[in-house]
Amino acid sequence: MQAPTHTAPTLATLDLPPGKRTRLQRMLYGHGPGNGTLLVLPLDQGLEHGPTDFFPHPPALDPSYQFRLAEAGGFSAIALGIGLAQKYIGEYAGRVPLILKLNGKTNIPGDGDATSPQFASVEDAVRLGADAVGYTLYVGSPRQHDELRQLRQVREDCDRYGMPLVLWSYPRGSAIDARGGKGSLYAQDYAARVALEVGADIVKLHEPDDRRDGVPGPYASLDEDAAGRTSRVVRSAGRTIVLFSGGEKNDDDDAVLRKVEFYMQQGATGVMFGRNMWLRPFEQAVALTRQVHEIMQRYSR
Repeated sequence: MQAPTHTAPTLATLDLPPGKRTRLQRMLYGHGPGNGTLLVLPLDQGLEHGPTDFFPHPPALDPSYQFRLAEAGGFSAIALGIGLAQKYIGEYAGRVPLILKLNGKTNIPGDGDATSPQFASVEDAVRLGADAVGYTLYVGSPRQHDELRQLRQVREDCDRYGMPLVLWSYPRGSAIDARGGKGSLYAQDYAARVALEVGADIVKLHEPDDRRDGVPGPYASLDEDAAGRTSRVVRSAGRTIVLFSGGEKNDDDDAVLRKVEFYMQQGATGVMFGRNMWLRPFEQAVALTRQVHEIMQRYSR
């Protein structure tokens, strides 16, 4: 497998103010694998996808399930919106680091004109004891100008309060659909660079696929395997820490573990695994998380 040509950014190599450095230190070295890598448990699917995501495993409908899993499995952080944070984090405060998602949307409207309005603030994150905030930017959407204006204020507040900014950098919209789709290397590579350009400390991305129909040149003529495409995206993020999405649930534990190994080999700092963890029975999910730890601990950052 192709070796990455990009050195992943580490806390020691990043120029950060003390507040951001302290909060990142807790997530990178005080929780999770504890070696400078990140394993994040997201729970924004109830807003983004609706209750149906929980149908395959009804116990997961109760957010307490995910908080218990985050603690028992040793996640670096749990990522969710303000309602869930205010109602459920109490007994886990100080035990499970929080990434507070500041914006989001339902999936009822189509993605052609996608936008993700803000419904929480960096001040809310400080009040709740969060170690980072999350913000979704729909790169390429006809409404991206609104989100970029929102993001400017969020970034300034993050700098003011010493709060790390995690960007869900998601290509969306009719223009993206016309240029090969949101999963293409063109779209994911652009999303990685946008995260670096707008000042994100951490970016969540998806693994690029191999589609080339309709994508702009020179991407249409690139002939790279999965490792080449993925490491290219990590390089485009520069000094922004990269996390890859775990995506939809895969019932094959070995396949999940192979995906973690693959992402780490290509230079990522970690992964966000939601449905692949909390849609499993609790003890199985904890056991799988421990195996993920074993892999990530071989890739100290």
